[in-house]
Amino acid sequence: MENTSFIRVEEVAQELGVSKSYAYKIVQKLNEELKNKGFLTISGRVNKQYFMERTCYGAVQKER
Repeated sequence: MENTSFIRVEEVAQELGVSKSYAYKIVQKLNEELKNKGFLTISGRVNKQYFMERTCYGAVQKER
């Protein structure tokens, strides 16, 4: 992943090993959660930090 604040659908699909269409559903779900918390979202991208927290990657980092 690049050093940016957002992760694209293609990167989500690659990181999770899922199809691009399923990755879109994941990104939409995460963006909906962020919208409900009052954050501005970008279609087709999700905040990288939030993605890491909501997937298994966040759990690994918190254990350290």
